[in-house]
Amino acid sequence: MEGGGEEGCISKSVAVMASLAMTLFYVFILYAPTAILRLPPPTSPSQFLIRRFICAAISSLVSLLFSSLILPWHAMVFPIILTSLLYAGSLVLKFLSWVTYWKEQRNSSGSLSFNSITDMLQEFPNSVASVASNIMFWRNYVVAPLTEELVFRACMIPLLLCGGFAAYSSIFLCPIFFSLAHLNHLWEYYHQQNCSLLKAFLVAGFQLGYTVIFGTYASFLFLRTGHLVSPLLAHIFCNFMGLPVLFAHRKGVVTMAFVAGMMGFLWFLFPLTNPNLYNDRTDDCRCWHGYCTWKSGVVKEG
Repeated sequence: MEGGGEEGCISKSVAVMASLAMTLFYVFILYAPTAILRLPPPTSPSQFLIRRFICAAISSLVSLLFSSLILPWHAMVFPIILTSLLYAGSLVLKFLSWVTYWKEQRNSSGSLSFNSITDMLQEFPNSVASVASNIMFWRNYVVAPLTEELVFRACMIPLLLCGGFAAYSSIFLCPIFFSLAHLNHLWEYYHQQNCSLLKAFLVAGFQLGYTVIFGTYASFLFLRTGHLVSPLLAHIFCNFMGLPVLFAHRKGVVTMAFVAGMMGFLWFLFPLTNPNLYNDRTDDCRCWHGYCTWKSGVVKEG
């Protein structure tokens, strides 16, 4: 940062070492498919480029997460805690299902043996490899969240702010564009899945409503924290959890957890996204990139 002459949040040596590590990793991963995974060499230029594109994308994502860990960790931890409150009912239901599963396993075998635990640990690498080779995993938890957050938050919100829109106007305007990008699903439901026009509109309309709600929340996180990793991790988490569970059959505790989580979310929404938690390194500015000193798209002289 220029201006105040204040010390940064990390030392110069840490910054240099982190940059060097990301540089080496960027080059190293290009050769990982053949050197580590023992995959056969590409047989065509197009296959070679596709493999390089995938490696570069993985390197970019890892570098993004790595730098987020070194920089203020609040941008990763606080938004995930806040988002998880919306899924309190879902998390309680998953926990109850997990407990039921282990009880059934214990009742069927009499006890949880050491061999069964060993078998699960041995099966873990195969499970990881299966997930890593699943194209839907990469679509839902890597490609879609990363590309959508880069376009609709990192690129679009600064454009709106620089165009003179107020911060909260951008929060509600950006999700409109985000939802329009999902209109293609209406065509897919109607033509490719042979749904009726009414059903296609209902399904697409529900999805558009959900994307507007999430887009508003993601834009809010990006503007308040100033870190792309905040809405990115929230996006991945929401994709993994799906829609929040409000109630479950004969499990009133799930509904109670959902209500308590929603109340907690509303209570901590502004405290856990307070700009002062994330941008204490800026000079006399409570928000990211000095936007609180902007007016009508013109930067005030300091």
